[in-house]
Amino acid sequence: MAALRSSVARLVRALRPTPAPAPAAPAPEPPLVGFVVHGAGGVHPASAHIRVTGRMSALAASGAARVAQVDPVRWADGSDTAHLDVLLVQRDAFPVASLDAAFDRAAREGTRIVAEVDDDFFSQEARDRLARAEYDPERLAAVDRLVRGADAVVTSTETLRGVLADAGVDSVVVPNAVQPGMWDDGTVPSHPAVPRRVLYMGSATHGGDLDLLRAAFDGFVDRDGRPVRLEVVGVTGEDDAWYDRLPLPDGGTHYPEFVAFLRANADRWSAGVAPLTDDRFNDAKSDLKFLEYTMLGLPFVGSDRPSYRGTDAHGGLLVGDDPAAWRRALLTAFAEADERVGRARSYVCAERTVTVDGPWRAALGV
Repeated sequence: MAALRSSVARLVRALRPTPAPAPAAPAPEPPLVGFVVHGAGGVHPASAHIRVTGRMSALAASGAARVAQVDPVRWADGSDTAHLDVLLVQRDAFPVASLDAAFDRAAREGTRIVAEVDDDFFSQEARDRLARAEYDPERLAAVDRLVRGADAVVTSTETLRGVLADAGVDSVVVPNAVQPGMWDDGTVPSHPAVPRRVLYMGSATHGGDLDLLRAAFDGFVDRDGRPVRLEVVGVTGEDDAWYDRLPLPDGGTHYPEFVAFLRANADRWSAGVAPLTDDRFNDAKSDLKFLEYTMLGLPFVGSDRPSYRGTDAHGGLLVGDDPAAWRRALLTAFAEADERVGRARSYVCAERTVTVDGPWRAALGV
């Protein structure tokens, strides 16, 4: 009988339904990272694409965070009720009149504010230059208030980190990088025979740098006797007989369209140049033109200033202000274009493309 009762008990246990496992706790939502830049709807200044929106897109695609562009005034006054874990603000994109309210809200809600600055807005020499070019006092005040109140500051070069340190602001360096898929389709430009053209592109803050090249291009011919002309995209609103201008198409100032425009015209140019005068504003700039010219398939010739030092280890050519030195460097660039561009591209693709990790993400704290 005992054996029978034991068998019945085992049968009852076998027929009893297995309890369903407890439902798994829902995975926590990734942090929400807001960003404030000029422009909207994907149309932003070049600096915003290069420094912020490209990285934000990569961060969102990785799943490590949710990202959203934020209207600064609405977030500061509470009209936008979204709780942000992090708020990244570029340059002067947050109006100075709303910054105190934004800092108060961030303190109440535990939002980490990160400032992103990629130019010298702090030395008096640089502020005077910016005021002449495009920045009114309120824009400069917005940058100053932002970096002094932020939880972290991200900048683009070691020199600029030093400028910020002199102003009493700690910062972390995140070098500029190119966005995968935007610049390179694997083609190599084939340059026309006559005339040989050299590209110089830049914003209106570079008008004074252009004069460094005047004497170098006066009557300049290559080793085959072909005339060499400087072709300017942007840089200055003035025309002069010693250089040519290639006008931008409508919408060409939107960075992705600007890049597409440059790529469509890459066959025109045999090299890219980046002159910089000797001043503190220029010294804090990054080597972005080296990256961009490289991705256009153009050998790089730049001023031997802090901004470009180190590029010569990756195929670039650096020169002083002497016109003869510029000519010699350009002739070398023409003759060694394939080898120099190959070295530069290997470096840029391996070490200077946008990623989601590293000091930028550490500064965000996500």
